[in-house]
Amino acid sequence: MLRVGLTGGIGSGKSTIARLLVERGAVVIDADKLAREVLEPGTDGLREVVKAFGEDVLNADGTLDRAVLAAKAFATEEARQTLNGITHPRIGALTGQRMAEAPEDAVVVHDIPLLVERDMAAFYHLVIVVFADSATRLERLVGSRGMDRQDAEKRIAAQATDEQRRAVADVWLDNSGEVPDVTALWDRLVGFEKNVRAQSYASGQPVVVPYDETWPAQASRIARRIGLAAGGRRVEHIGSTSVPGLAAKDVLDFQLAVEDMETADGLRDALAQAGFPYVGPYEDTVRGEGVWDKRLHAGADPGRRVNLHLRVEGAANWRWAVDFRDWLRHDAQAREEYANLKLELSRRFAADADGFAYGEAKEPWMVAAARRVEAYRGGQAS
Repeated sequence: MLRVGLTGGIGSGKSTIARLLVERGAVVIDADKLAREVLEPGTDGLREVVKAFGEDVLNADGTLDRAVLAAKAFATEEARQTLNGITHPRIGALTGQRMAEAPEDAVVVHDIPLLVERDMAAFYHLVIVVFADSATRLERLVGSRGMDRQDAEKRIAAQATDEQRRAVADVWLDNSGEVPDVTALWDRLVGFEKNVRAQSYASGQPVVVPYDETWPAQASRIARRIGLAAGGRRVEHIGSTSVPGLAAKDVLDFQLAVEDMETADGLRDALAQAGFPYVGPYEDTVRGEGVWDKRLHAGADPGRRVNLHLRVEGAANWRWAVDFRDWLRHDAQAREEYANLKLELSRRFAADADGFAYGEAKEPWMVAAARRVEAYRGGQAS
């Protein structure tokens, strides 16, 4: 199944987006509903809350008075952490149960307000952040929900900032005014799920575009997912998109360091389930002595193309990928040469469906570049 994290500040309108995705076929797991479920009368969770916050958090009929609990829990950071310590483990267990019950071809959308605060972004194939400015959120909470203004302000202040949310957002939906159209997003999610299930990857023509200032942030998010799936192994953003200012194909390349190719093969299923299916064994273009074998994976997300190269850490091809990137970052003339070449070849091979002819046409320049990279590495070592 495809695991999608849906988050946003209180009053941002996550429930509206969730409803639109449900109408298109998504399975939504609502963390707020689960939070209520784990504190229903007769549960261990409610008994612990009463013990921690007092009998006055209960209504006369034994149900939880959420307004009283909220006033106490959000009064101090310590109180908020106490409540989280009671509810979060129980909500997590219930979430796992509901995900396990979903069909294996489902797009599961986990509506979770505290995704950022709990550092959970890397556990999802994709994260959607619903945004609304703080003034709009406050007005919604006070005007539509009847919440006390001071209480609403405290809740907003206790949550992640817009900048923190933007850092984890693969998709940013502005819900400050008109409700966003999720049609294109849903098509992306459906395609993503099919690719994960079929272990297929997204591909495209070798179109070179100007440098995108968001590439580093995108790469940081994806690298964390790869690292999590690979047991915490070293992941580096390499290739043209890792060089500031360099025009490139809109494809993020990563290098995952492994101990040997047997280890790489052992990671195949975990990476595929994380959204990076196996493509095959390859030998990189040999540019000197040493080992040039690798395993290649690619991204299943049709909205974000990714190449993932598994190489033995310290091997010749591992060092080349790092040195070539660092040389281009250092040498402005080389960057300009390479950009001009890529733009020309992109136009020449615009009809090239897989990019192989484009790659072959770059090779004479790359052969000459290898000597310059070697000289650069020698200079860095001296």
